[in-house]
Amino acid sequence: MADRLFPRIMVPVDFSACSEEAFRIALSLARVFQSELLLVHVVDTKSLAALNALGLAVPTEEAHQKKRLRHHARLNARRLMSRPAAKGMAIRRRVSEGSPFVEIARTARTDRTSLVVMGSYGGQVGNVEKIFFGSTAERIVRTAGCPVLTVPLKVSS
Repeated sequence: MADRLFPRIMVPVDFSACSEEAFRIALSLARVFQSELLLVHVVDTKSLAALNALGLAVPTEEAHQKKRLRHHARLNARRLMSRPAAKGMAIRRRVSEGSPFVEIARTARTDRTSLVVMGSYGGQVGNVEKIFFGSTAERIVRTAGCPVLTVPLKVSS
């Protein structure tokens, strides 16, 4: 695998339409470059903490919430990996917890990712944090340590 241009491609997904488009593109690239594909989903524990702080979720239920979100993520990842275009592809999946930006960047470095393919925006479009701190995709471009391909949502004609 050392002589391949992109031996390890990582595709972070939040299961938004934009990240699913990124997954489609990553599958195509992985097939062309004969790459291993790593599908990554991060359960955003910061959002859970915010819901708990606002009283919209019960803090004692946090472990149950995380378990439910991890289960939901595994089901959605399995759905993506069962697409006909994924047949015969070397795909691994990883579900982790934390801040998406931190976990994606850490995974890119520790897994020796050679290319990150991700949606240019996800399920958190329009929130105040994006205005002040930048999007997850922008942060990953700055910190991943490898090329990052950002994929916009496919425009219907």
